[in-house]
Amino acid sequence: MRILLRTSVAMLAFAMTFSTWSAAQNAGADLFKSKCAMCHGADGKGETAMGKKLALRDLGSADVQKQSDAELAGFITKGKNKMPAYDGKLSAEQIGDLVKFIRTLKK
Repeated sequence: MRILLRTSVAMLAFAMTFSTWSAAQNAGADLFKSKCAMCHGADGKGETAMGKKLALRDLGSADVQKQSDAELAGFITKGKNKMPAYDGKLSAEQIGDLVKFIRTLKK
C-alpha cells in the first residue's frame, strides 16, 4: 500500500511540474509573439526587416543559448542597444517565461 501511495504521489508531482512548465512555455510563447517577434521573428532567428537592420543574433544560436538565465533576463529587463527595456512593463514572472521560451529555440 505504501509503495502505491508513494508512486501515486511521485506521478502527481511529475504531472504538476510538467503542466507548470508547459503553461510557462505557452505564456512565454504568447509574450514573445506580442513583444519580441516583430524584430526577432516568430522563430527567433532575427530574419525580419528590423532584425536584419539591427543585425540581431539568432536566439537559438549557441552564443545566445550559452548565456545564463540571469543574463537573458537582464537583457529583457534593462534592454540592450536598440532593444527596449521591459522593466516595469513586464513582471519578473513574465520575463522568466520569456527566458524559458528562448531556451526552446535552441538548435
